Amino acid sequence: MSCNLSSMKKPDWVLLLVFCFSLLFFNSLEGQRREPLDIRMDFESYDPPSTLVVPENPKYHAKFPFIDMHSHHWRWADADLSNLAYEMDTLNMKIIVNLSGRNTEVLTNMVDNIKKQGYEKRMVVFSNIDIRSILDDDWAENTVKQLEYEVQKGSRGLKIYKSQGMFHTDSAGNRVPINHPKLDAVWEKCGELGIPVFIHAADPKQFWMPLDSTNERWLELKLRPGRKRAADDPAPWETIIGEAHDIFRRHPNTTFVNAHFGWYANDLDHLGKLLDEIPNMYVETGAIIAELGRQPRRARQFFEKYQDRIVFGKDAYHPEEYATYFRVLETADEYFPYYKRYHAFWRMYGLDLPDEILKKVYYKNALKIIPRLDASMFPE
Repeated sequence: MSCNLSSMKKPDWVLLLVFCFSLLFFNSLEGQRREPLDIRMDFESYDPPSTLVVPENPKYHAKFPFIDMHSHHWRWADADLSNLAYEMDTLNMKIIVNLSGRNTEVLTNMVDNIKKQGYEKRMVVFSNIDIRSILDDDWAENTVKQLEYEVQKGSRGLKIYKSQGMFHTDSAGNRVPINHPKLDAVWEKCGELGIPVFIHAADPKQFWMPLDSTNERWLELKLRPGRKRAADDPAPWETIIGEAHDIFRRHPNTTFVNAHFGWYANDLDHLGKLLDEIPNMYVETGAIIAELGRQPRRARQFFEKYQDRIVFGKDAYHPEEYATYFRVLETADEYFPYYKRYHAFWRMYGLDLPDEILKKVYYKNALKIIPRLDASMFPE
């Protein structure tokens, strides 16, 4: 299109000039428009560093000495424990609880080795039991005797593994529910002995959900496909969780520690209702710190209300990972990453807990429920 201005009156060519410039302007805008870039990227590959500039207060040493009530160590029976003690000192960990006593012989050897090396005040072992032979006539009697003997030898509690309520079967091939009637004698004996029962029931509920774009654990299940469960494999999630709650309610004279916040760290209102209904139940922080860190205001409210019912635990022992727990619990930091992206692709925020609540979570609550710990190692 051309614009011949010489043959036009002034008002006409002014209007035409405006039109021509407008046309050129909109054509230039058209040239700037682009369709979305044809860039494809796997979900697990997209992990840009944050450009957010905020105060950062990483914590590699806990503000107060603490008790890790959830750890697993398989070679304490013959290992040199000095390096572990050194690592504990760097973290400000005064006591570590090894939940993997395994059997009477191994547990006894662990306790003896701990004493031999002079760490009996700092390293604690819990018992384990075998439920596969639960249909034997003398199973309950023998298991109770085992617990009594191991407590005399130095055991401080009983740990029930998730596999025991999920996959272990009896001699008839049936899954053994953790609220099996023959186990009642065990829970009652723990109450009589004054030792806590640390119980891990099931796994995150998402492991039982369809593996699709709506599953928050999609990346974890892709990388660890063995963790995926069918809707009723080996039983529905609600069934397994409910079996644990059943024994908590039916044995009020026994103290139970519900590992991993009972897998309700993503639903603190429901977990609070359970704590209100079951006064002999405690909860433990292992492997759910990322859930707390993405809801800092709600999580802090929960800690304020239930500060007497929460104990510190980590689960897998990797010293470099404790810093994330300290940072979530102790600081007001914003938007920092979790150390395993397949557990948490989101960023986290600190709860900035008051000192008195930190003391309860780090050591005071554990001192209440684990027998024969040396409280003199901790501040008032």
